[in-house]
Amino acid sequence: MPVITLPDGSHRSFSQPVTVHDVAADIGAGLAKAALAGRIDGKLVDTSYEISDDTELAIVTDRDEDGVDIIRHSTAHLLAMAVKDLFPTAQVTIGPVIDNGFYYDFKFDRPFTNEDLARIEKRMEELAKQDFKVSRSILSRDEAVKLFEEMGEEYKVRIIQDIPGEEDLSFYRQGDFIDLCRGPHVPNTSKLKAFKLTKVAGAYWRGDTGNEQLQRIYGTAWGNKKDLKAYLHRLEEAEKRDHRKIGKKLDLFHMQEEAPGMVFWHPDGWTVYQQIEQYMRDKLRSHGYQEIKTPQVVSRTLWEQSGHWDKFGDDMFTTESEKHDFAIKPMNCPCHIQVFNQGLKSYKDLPLRLAEFGSCHRNEASGALHGLMRVRGFTQDDAHIFCEEEDIQAEVSKFMDLLHEVYTDFGFTEILYKLSTRPEKRVGSDEIWDKAEAALEEALNREGVEWELLPGEGAFYGPKIEYSLKDCIGRVWQCGTVQVDFSMPGRLGAQFVADNSERRTPVMLHRAVLGSFERFIGILIEEYEGAFPTWLAPTQVAIMNITDNQREYCEEIAKALENSGYRAHADLRNEKIGFKIREHTLNKVPFLAVVGDKEVESGAVAVRNRKGDDLGTMSLDDFKALLANEVSRKGRNQTEN
Repeated sequence: MPVITLPDGSHRSFSQPVTVHDVAADIGAGLAKAALAGRIDGKLVDTSYEISDDTELAIVTDRDEDGVDIIRHSTAHLLAMAVKDLFPTAQVTIGPVIDNGFYYDFKFDRPFTNEDLARIEKRMEELAKQDFKVSRSILSRDEAVKLFEEMGEEYKVRIIQDIPGEEDLSFYRQGDFIDLCRGPHVPNTSKLKAFKLTKVAGAYWRGDTGNEQLQRIYGTAWGNKKDLKAYLHRLEEAEKRDHRKIGKKLDLFHMQEEAPGMVFWHPDGWTVYQQIEQYMRDKLRSHGYQEIKTPQVVSRTLWEQSGHWDKFGDDMFTTESEKHDFAIKPMNCPCHIQVFNQGLKSYKDLPLRLAEFGSCHRNEASGALHGLMRVRGFTQDDAHIFCEEEDIQAEVSKFMDLLHEVYTDFGFTEILYKLSTRPEKRVGSDEIWDKAEAALEEALNREGVEWELLPGEGAFYGPKIEYSLKDCIGRVWQCGTVQVDFSMPGRLGAQFVADNSERRTPVMLHRAVLGSFERFIGILIEEYEGAFPTWLAPTQVAIMNITDNQREYCEEIAKALENSGYRAHADLRNEKIGFKIREHTLNKVPFLAVVGDKEVESGAVAVRNRKGDDLGTMSLDDFKALLANEVSRKGRNQTEN
């Protein structure tokens, strides 16, 4: 008879087989009521799962991440149930869990409207309250195909026919609704209390643009109303901060159909871009990097040698000249090895750090494009470090020092770290992988940070660390990375002369801090809601005259500030001062300098910030000192001014 070991190490003995729910009830009525599923030896199962042997068990509730995922998956089924109830001719296809929610794809003879979404959501609430029991059953493939053919669900039939193997399949039923699913699911629909349908969009069957178009209904679901409310608030904040809207409002950039996924930078947007590029250039130089520039169009033969043609060929833009195939580079690494290969290197030349603001292009699907966040043309703050095996840890540690300096200067203090280790299919010996993984782990531990291990998630050529930023509304953006590469240098003939005069292949570290300029600027726009820190703001100071009497003095002030390295604009329009102040405030200019006759007489300026605070009248030298202090702080401990 089973002995159940619980997470706290205690044991529960039973005289006969028991379900997960039985164990939860034996522990306490409150836990039995809260139980959504169980985790047996690491595997998630339904609360109805019967345990007959000794095992380890954890009860899963809505306090667990797995529990919330189960709620989301079950809510996707509830969505499909409601759609079939309201629109019987709709066909259901697939409905997976995604970040913060779920979706379900449907085939229907007309587009779903926002009014339809409201009806569907209301029906979901009604069905959930009916407390349908959710039960699991097993059918053979033939039985399953027959069932869905009789129901007229042709997409479910196609899904079953595409599943490899011959094993029986699991299904979940609630009321009259049945769906193919591995599970687990909540024990009854009354557990689904906090959900919201968010939007409807187009989708293609199996994600293939050559297939028929479906309709995808998105939703979010949480363990309780409080978490749902907080998430919906974050969505509202995200909508307010949408970089595409702010970019248009502040005249930073635009995109158009004639160049899909490519950015047209306007003067103010390009100013921000250049400030970031120059900042990164200075940082790289101070950390021992040498900047290079490599071609954008490179022969197919190089991409074949590097392995990119076979793995990423469909994502490359290609061209042909004189019966020779070329590709516009999607990444910089093979070209950096070509620079390394010019002239035989010695161990004394290592580590060699080559950096490039490399312009790259990838043929992303049009449906995946999203403003600056997902583009086809982008610039990477890319660099590759050529070193010996024993230098990996030291170089990764130095890189992390650089990365932390940069993120802090941009105002990001919360960083998430993930270490991805060897996948099943890989190149290089276990001994080398052991060294590389240990070096990356040591670098993380040296920083004293918490990090997450992702076993088997490394690249085929080496392990990697990913660095993600958490923004002011809690969203996570993966930006930086450092990857250890044992493969590509050898494939492309990179060698150096070791201290024993032997020729060896260097290890190559791929590393980036920002990821791409375009995406990082998009993140910054949303983080600051367009109100960039003073050092990044396209215009740092707007100088405004009250009457035409102060025109000449305003021009002198603007010129003096420009000569001191500040981006100043003299607004001499024949408009009321209140109008000017409002306009520059809406344009997020950090400092506004107002000049009237009194300021001209005293050789001063009346200063206010974009928040509306009156900073008083000050001399030009004092104002410059204020600006210098703001610029020097970058985004560190940034308070809106």
